[in-house]
Amino acid sequence: MKQSSIIKDSLILGFAIFSMYFGAGNVIFPPYLGLTSSSDWQISFFAYFLADIGFATVAMFALLKMGGNVEDLMGKIGRKNGMILMSIIILCIGPLIALPRTGAVAYEMLLVPYMGKSITSSIVASIFYFGLIMIFTFRPTSMLEILGKVLSPLLFIALSILIIKGIFTPIGEIKENLDNNNLFFDGLLLGYQTLDVLAALAFGIIIVKILRQKGYKDDKTTFKIVAMASLIAAFVIMLVYYGLTYLGATATTIFETDIEKVTLLNKIIYLLFGSSGAIILSFVVFLACFTTGAALVSVTAEYFSKISMGRFSYKKIVVITSLFAIVVTNFGLETIINFAAPILFLVYPAAIVIILLAFFDKYIKNQNIYKFASFGTILYSVLELLSNSYFKLQFIDNIPFSKEGLGWILPAIIFAFIGFLIRDKKGCSKE
Repeated sequence: MKQSSIIKDSLILGFAIFSMYFGAGNVIFPPYLGLTSSSDWQISFFAYFLADIGFATVAMFALLKMGGNVEDLMGKIGRKNGMILMSIIILCIGPLIALPRTGAVAYEMLLVPYMGKSITSSIVASIFYFGLIMIFTFRPTSMLEILGKVLSPLLFIALSILIIKGIFTPIGEIKENLDNNNLFFDGLLLGYQTLDVLAALAFGIIIVKILRQKGYKDDKTTFKIVAMASLIAAFVIMLVYYGLTYLGATATTIFETDIEKVTLLNKIIYLLFGSSGAIILSFVVFLACFTTGAALVSVTAEYFSKISMGRFSYKKIVVITSLFAIVVTNFGLETIINFAAPILFLVYPAAIVIILLAFFDKYIKNQNIYKFASFGTILYSVLELLSNSYFKLQFIDNIPFSKEGLGWILPAIIFAFIGFLIRDKKGCSKE
């Protein structure tokens, strides 16, 4: 392949990855962080970016170290265990949680303010929304081209208009931060909760396949393109996050911190553009939801088609996933969020541990380190979930970083050490 083709495809893929990551939540969270951080908004921005796209980029590189094969990465905890964990992850970011959430957010932000909320309008809107996604994702190679060449640049331009207007004509002064001393952890925790790390693992499946279809057969070139594209996407998202967080900071003298995130964004745009701002917001939200939703349908179909050994075709699973998402979407946004929390609570830390360990894979001779570390995070997560929901376990509060939602770190380290001490039954081989 010519160098010019590699650069061009890296740029297109970079913008496609940007739109895959950038859902409606990515629009809403940064302004609220800026509002709560006041003059120290840059601290929150950095922490949020680090835990969200920063770590998602790390996950993508971990996947590339395994040749772009997510089965090899998750298989570090055993082939069957890895398949079960990855299947749960795909279901979470696909038809059970994240995918219907894009439909619910699009409906509640774009239609409810004007039409009110009703089950009929919700059903009609979800059928239209997922029908478009279904048609769009039937050909993943074409989907990636359209994302990278058309939809992603449009999304970036719309966001740039919003941010540039806010920079040159800010809606207010930035208030001095006097009482919030936990800014870094607030941003870190909010970024951690976006689940883009899990999305990176899933998106890697479809990205590597499409590059293979475009003629990039060798691992070295594929690694180079995906690595460049991931860094491009991270840089573009960094610019957008920086601008949106700044917009929130300029609202500190106007709004209180108890304002809802969606309301805050709506009001900021109204103050910047007047009534015409609703058009910009609608455009941004629809593109953010649609591009992410399309990517989630595609990776779900690709993964389950692959592990079923082709017994279920890609297109058949696209249809099944879209229809299932229509049903789940109509339970409403709050129901989806409440249902999602405990599931993600259990699988997210284990996935992060596997990703981090993958960077040291050549030094890890005992696969029990992967298995025990991931088991330790899941065990802790189960105990914390029980403590928060059913009966209080006092020792949970005494574990370092438990108040920040990162209490699983110490159990992961302890169990990894136990795994190191227990010899792998297969010696140093991979299961």
